[in-house]
Amino acid sequence: MKILVVYSSLTGNTEKVCRAAAEALPGCHIFSVDAAPPPHEYDLVIVGYWVDKGMPDKKAANYLRTVAQTPVALVGTLGAWPDSDHARECMTKGEALLEGRGNRVLGTFLCQGKVDPRVVEMMQKMAGSAHPMTEERKARLAEAAKHPDETDCENARAFVRGVRAQLAG
Repeated sequence: MKILVVYSSLTGNTEKVCRAAAEALPGCHIFSVDAAPPPHEYDLVIVGYWVDKGMPDKKAANYLRTVAQTPVALVGTLGAWPDSDHARECMTKGEALLEGRGNRVLGTFLCQGKVDPRVVEMMQKMAGSAHPMTEERKARLAEAAKHPDETDCENARAFVRGVRAQLAG
């Protein structure tokens, strides 16, 4: 089975999680989205992205739009709580980018990751608007700064092993 792991990473979070996932898939090919081969050459494509404004980041979104007739799994990182409604909506939006081209989404994995300091700075400047810097937000960002950790990486490994097993049927 030919497996491709493609990642887009701004702060290194998504790359770290995708590299951990690739460790659980001996013989898989792993590439940054900037150097990724065409997805149609693979039996399984795992695409990792960071969440930007509730969506897969632009580079990953563009790559997802090239995937057709392929089993796919999604791996994401974001600063929000990974079990929140917002996180679930983010993954649903990633899945939606694969619709209408005969893809089969085998699963999604999401974990918290450090938020780019430039984004935090921008959020602080926006205090009082859509994203005020509340105590809860500060606590979430402080927790996000600790991720992805080894538990997140092990969970990603387990996730992709499950995806591969599902595909192998």
